[in-house]
Amino acid sequence: MNIDPQDIRVKICGIRALDDALVAAESGADLIGLVFVPERRRRITPKEAKVIVDGVRNSGGPVPRIVGLFADQPIEEVGGIVKFCGLDLAQLCGQETVEYAGQVGCDVIKVVHVAESATSADDAGTGARVKEFSGVGHLVTLDRYVEGIQGGTGKGFDWDVAASLSQAGHPFLLAGGLTPENVSEAIMTVRPWGVDVSSGVETDGNKDHQKIRDFMQIARAAAARAA
Repeated sequence: MNIDPQDIRVKICGIRALDDALVAAESGADLIGLVFVPERRRRITPKEAKVIVDGVRNSGGPVPRIVGLFADQPIEEVGGIVKFCGLDLAQLCGQETVEYAGQVGCDVIKVVHVAESATSADDAGTGARVKEFSGVGHLVTLDRYVEGIQGGTGKGFDWDVAASLSQAGHPFLLAGGLTPENVSEAIMTVRPWGVDVSSGVETDGNKDHQKIRDFMQIARAAAARAA
């Protein structure tokens, strides 16, 4: 699958402060993610999120689409936060069904977790899950399965699994252990619709502005070479 360098999407996730969001936006991020999953380190409150959303949209600069991350939360809670914050998309990181996703009230990204044991020959059901959600119009993120963790894991998986799905024509965001150092190889190997990073652009648990800029620049350059 060929990639137009203007078309590959980059999502900077786990944003907790307006200045981090503005750097991501100014660097060309297509999406930024705000975490609402209980007991996750990067979780922020709806009020904190609204400050970020309003700040980005009123900055006069580029405005990426803003994604809220949720996991197995009551649909009323998800819908309320989406409306209060003015989110563009909801990313569902738990065991949500297609029926649940259809009730959210905005565009949905569904995280499909890839087992550590999955290979291109035996994807442990990954492809079926991707088709289940993408087949009804939802976007999918592929991330590594780690027991007990909902949302970003920071762990990688066999990229051949993702590459086989890409070759079959399924669009998805590739997540799991991406960094400025490996995102070029990931894009060249997998040819995803987009890439999604959080811990890979942090230093000591906080967003690192230079790493965000480096990730964006390297991802765009890799997409241009892959085209």
